Amino acid sequence: MNEALTQFTDWFAGAPLRIATVIAIAIVVHFSANRAISRSMNKLIAKTDRGAENRAAERARTIGALLRSSVSALTFIVAGAMILDQLGLNLGPLLTSAGVVGVALGLGAQTIVRDILSGLSMLIEDQYGVGDRVQLLDVSGVVVNVGMRITTIRDDAGVLWYLRNGEILKVGNHSQ
Repeated sequence: MNEALTQFTDWFAGAPLRIATVIAIAIVVHFSANRAISRSMNKLIAKTDRGAENRAAERARTIGALLRSSVSALTFIVAGAMILDQLGLNLGPLLTSAGVVGVALGLGAQTIVRDILSGLSMLIEDQYGVGDRVQLLDVSGVVVNVGMRITTIRDDAGVLWYLRNGEILKVGNHSQ
């Protein structure tokens, strides 16, 4: 009985304990980073003046959501790789395969990447926001939603238009 307990303790002190530690650290990093990002965005919203508060608040929320999802993905990808390493899986071939797949996806998803980068720069430059009356491409109307990839506009006839941010080359903002 004592030998079985010793074997179990030796086994548990190995990979399972290290995996549990990696998971615990990943959870702490995830929650700490999310809290820090939320606090930073709330401070940013509090510093804005009254007239631009809604616009700045919407922009801060969007950028905060982007940062939180990026930190979460990065944290859990790194934790997953560390757990796979503890389980004895050789990560070299897996990372090489992921690199090749990443290049293939990158070539195939150029428009999505262009849309996201355009949306990010549009948010940072504050070209337009929710509630603004704008003219984008050949559509004129009120901005309903601004996302990282797609901007949604309702025109005067009530039609809801979905415009990819990478396709928007000129912006006319009647509200600014």
